[in-house]
Amino acid sequence: MIGKMRACRECGDMFDWQAKVKRVGGYANVCTDCHLSGPDPDANTPVIRGFVTGSGKMAAMQILSFGSNADAEAYGRAWNSNSGWNNRRSGGLNDVDFVKIGENIGNNNHKGKQ
Repeated sequence: MIGKMRACRECGDMFDWQAKVKRVGGYANVCTDCHLSGPDPDANTPVIRGFVTGSGKMAAMQILSFGSNADAEAYGRAWNSNSGWNNRRSGGLNDVDFVKIGENIGNNNHKGKQ
């Protein structure tokens, strides 16, 4: 199959990049040996998650950045257990450190009528 083999940018050896990415992840232009011997390219990747609430005609969305994957999972569990119709509890959402990256809040007014 054409395009399945690539030259490694570190050592120049030819390797099957699709099989490598499925097995160990990382860059598609670095072979498995160079990937495992070097530093982890995914080590400093920020943990970013999006959370959506239903509000009016358009859902509100917040994009949050967390310090670790465990913090993101804890926030997600607290979010799912405390969201719902007329639920005003915060139940552990404020205990997890996060930084708000962005938000998109729709207009909950319907055609100018309240």
